[in-house]
Amino acid sequence: MQPAAITMGCPVGVGPEIILRLFDSLTEQATLPVVLGDLGVLQRTAGLLQSKSQPVAWQLGQTIKLGTVPVLDLSHLDAEHLRWGQPVKETSLAMAKYIHRATQGALAGDFAAVVTCPISKKALHEAGIFYPGHTEMLAELTSTSRYRMMLAGSRLRVVLVTIHEPLAKVSTMLSADDILDCISMTADSLHRDFGFSKPRIAVAGFNPHSGEQGMFGQEEIETIEPALRQFTGEAEISGPWPPDTIFYRAANGEFDAVVCMYHDQGLIPFKLLHFQDGVNVTLGLPIVRTSVDHGTAYDIAGKGIADASSLRAAWQMAMKIAENRAQ
Repeated sequence: MQPAAITMGCPVGVGPEIILRLFDSLTEQATLPVVLGDLGVLQRTAGLLQSKSQPVAWQLGQTIKLGTVPVLDLSHLDAEHLRWGQPVKETSLAMAKYIHRATQGALAGDFAAVVTCPISKKALHEAGIFYPGHTEMLAELTSTSRYRMMLAGSRLRVVLVTIHEPLAKVSTMLSADDILDCISMTADSLHRDFGFSKPRIAVAGFNPHSGEQGMFGQEEIETIEPALRQFTGEAEISGPWPPDTIFYRAANGEFDAVVCMYHDQGLIPFKLLHFQDGVNVTLGLPIVRTSVDHGTAYDIAGKGIADASSLRAAWQMAMKIAENRAQ
């Protein structure tokens, strides 16, 4: 299998640190990842961390050796003059370039998967690159119109009907067709990517107590329940369940995934359980893409204390999904 491509993320965030931490933890020669980023920044970070892994320039087709960090060097930033936690236009353009090149490589079959380190949405916007986040950028780069965000961990998986939207607008944005599409994409991913023969999917309500038969809102009756009735795929679908109980049940093994109506409904319980090892999986893309489930952490960048648990989990999950899709 081809290696996974890890994009370095923001050069002045924690991306370079967690990449070095990941490579320092690897002890086997099995399909090692490669890094798409800046060799100079990673060499500087290796010195900071006193890393035992040596960042080296790498090109497609070269052997990857344990104990090195193979870097497809895509930018040539002045590493010594960058300031941790202080992005500039050059660093923002660079982090976008890493994503573009990784996506191209994955589409061409050069990489088994794309694993992304965190970027700053604000820094991208200030550099003139206007995407709400990684997910939307990757969707455009792969000409994908149907896509979903899944957050996955060992105890809980959540999939979002709406993603980066103001909470005040969510109710008006929900539709039975969109919810049905999200349920269908969740079922397909649990089959293809995670190996469930008949996944159990719970659908969360929108209102307190799932609306209490319409007393606290009509979204469940008018929008969510019709979507559930229309599903005809190979999965056990149930709901809409009260949001204050469904995640406890899912985390204790009753369901394989929860379909959530909006961003924080799913991410608050997910991050409570998987703050360090959660993985962001983009459903619907023609490539395998996972990501760390945390941000650039500018406040701790360069201090040598960033945790690589989420990156390690994202890389391992990406390779497992790639293996499942190849079968």
